[in-house]
Amino acid sequence: MTAVTDQDHTDRADHAGDESAQGAQGAQGERSEERASVEGASGEATSEKGAERLPVEDETAGAEPGRGERSEKGDVRENGDHARVEGGDASGRTDSRTEPASGWDDGLIARRVTEENAGAERVAVVETRAHSAQTVGPLAYDAPLRSRLEALRELVGLSRTRLDSRTLADAGRVLDEAAARRRLSGQHTVVAIAGATGSGKSQLFNALAGVPISETGVRRPTTATPIACSWSDGAATLIERLGIPPRLRRRPLQNAEAEAQLRGLVLVDLPDHDSAAVQHREQVDRVLALVDAVIWVVDPEKYADAVLHERYLRPMAGHAEVMFVVLNQIDRLPGEATHQVLDDLRRLLDEDGIALGEYGEPGATVLALSALTGDGLGELREALGQFVAERGAPARRISADLDAAAVGLWPVYATRLRTGLSEEARDEFAARLAHAVGASAAGEAAERAWLRNANRACGTPWLRLWRWYQDRYEPATGRLQLRAQADEEATARQRVEHAVRTLAERAATGLPAPWAQAVREAAVRGSQGLPEALDVLAARAGLPPGRPPRPGWWPAAVLAQASMTLLQVVGGLWLLAQIIGFMAPNLGVPVLLMLAGIIGGPLVEWSCRIAARGPARRYGTDAERRLREAAAGCGRARVLDPVAAELLRYREVREQYGRVTGVGATVTATGR
Repeated sequence: MTAVTDQDHTDRADHAGDESAQGAQGAQGERSEERASVEGASGEATSEKGAERLPVEDETAGAEPGRGERSEKGDVRENGDHARVEGGDASGRTDSRTEPASGWDDGLIARRVTEENAGAERVAVVETRAHSAQTVGPLAYDAPLRSRLEALRELVGLSRTRLDSRTLADAGRVLDEAAARRRLSGQHTVVAIAGATGSGKSQLFNALAGVPISETGVRRPTTATPIACSWSDGAATLIERLGIPPRLRRRPLQNAEAEAQLRGLVLVDLPDHDSAAVQHREQVDRVLALVDAVIWVVDPEKYADAVLHERYLRPMAGHAEVMFVVLNQIDRLPGEATHQVLDDLRRLLDEDGIALGEYGEPGATVLALSALTGDGLGELREALGQFVAERGAPARRISADLDAAAVGLWPVYATRLRTGLSEEARDEFAARLAHAVGASAAGEAAERAWLRNANRACGTPWLRLWRWYQDRYEPATGRLQLRAQADEEATARQRVEHAVRTLAERAATGLPAPWAQAVREAAVRGSQGLPEALDVLAARAGLPPGRPPRPGWWPAAVLAQASMTLLQVVGGLWLLAQIIGFMAPNLGVPVLLMLAGIIGGPLVEWSCRIAARGPARRYGTDAERRLREAAAGCGRARVLDPVAAELLRYREVREQYGRVTGVGATVTATGR
């Protein structure tokens, strides 16, 4: 006796004489609890407009797909996607119908009706089980995987203003799929069977289920839509996530040993990945991105197909731990040809970068079998049962998706060069700005002004009189002259722009293209209005109006110079008095007084000039320093700080990227 059950194992109910009315209500989508058994079956077949219908395979001998078989025990009729069993039972009921559970239907499974003693009453052999509630817990990720997902979420958030949505699309998809999978069952593993046309994947699907579920045949393509088969309850939400409608959800042959071995398995038969129908290939790509693992079925003729290796296996090389590669149809290979083909298949997988799970190492499982004869099927069932029992496939799949997303983001986050701004680059930028505002020239002018003021204060009266005469026809000195000519302003602007460009290029060296562009843009924005701001700061930080300040020893020098002048005057008057006869002739004393004054005056002036060099140099240096600091502060506020902020943001995303990849990347970018 073959037992076929619905997913929720609801009890069957007999409703005689209501078939036509209930079928109409099922077509309109109006179901009630009293008539759920008939309406659920008929409504699935009539209410889904536009859905592609699969032919019904009758499992009894000699039956054709889409037709029922009448046995001595009862009449089994299949119409569309639902089956009806007519006959009488011991209680006198005239009609018994199978009731599809919510979300499950067995319309494509032809019910086997066994013959017992001849002449006995005809009954429908359908196993029924009472509905049992099963609590299915959500999937739980371990701490490292949660940390990587959180890092990826932070990475995407920090990068939205710097990277376009297309670059972050894969990362966003991984986050969405990880969150969606985490909310679903953690006791189930969804495994897809994928393969090329004629590889026998549907035959392998039926062999694992123990009952013909997926249609097989010589017509290509045979499988048009994904079909799901679950070995335990609680997987409805997982299958809904795959977009598989209830009419294409099945249960395997009820077998205690098989259920115990494959408990928690949800097997999905996919259309051919090389189908001529575009919608078939689109469905394959969509489902492959959602399942926890995949069984790739290849045959001796197409195991080296370029489409399979270049479009699927090579891009999914990082998913080797959730991948099975099965060489089917080995019954067609003579002698040692199976080992030769299997070795060549392993060689191709190695070239694709797929790690093989050999010698206890993690990687893809490679097996050879024949779904037709059953040779090697037990080995696959055992490996699949152990794989499902570990319940680690969903997390490993998400981890592999994270790795793939990290590899795709490598060009926009990682760099092997040292990045950032060195102290040398900062000092050079400040020096260029100081040169643009003329800090060195201003310091030299201040030093000359101080010396000139010292000479005026400590010079001889006659020299001071001569200089006063010159000052009447020359502009005043001792002040910081600002640039006023147009050519000087243009030159200064060009120097500022060149300094900003040089700094931006140094800061962007070694950065990935998006972050290098962000650094350049920040520098350009800061340079707008920088020359004008430097001019204002130069005027404020320049020398104060008027003459430079005088040191404390200047009054003594002035007094000494006045004494020398007084000696000259006294000696001269004394000589004049002797010449006119007012005083007795005595040339020695007045001559000595005059010589002392004449020689002492320049000597005092020369001494003051020597003594004034140090203060004048310090005065000029202070003036240059103030102007340099003013220019450096303006450049730091307008250019260096925005550039440093971009470098700091890159350092943050680089750290998050290191967490996503699972390694503590050493960040060489410096923010400030």
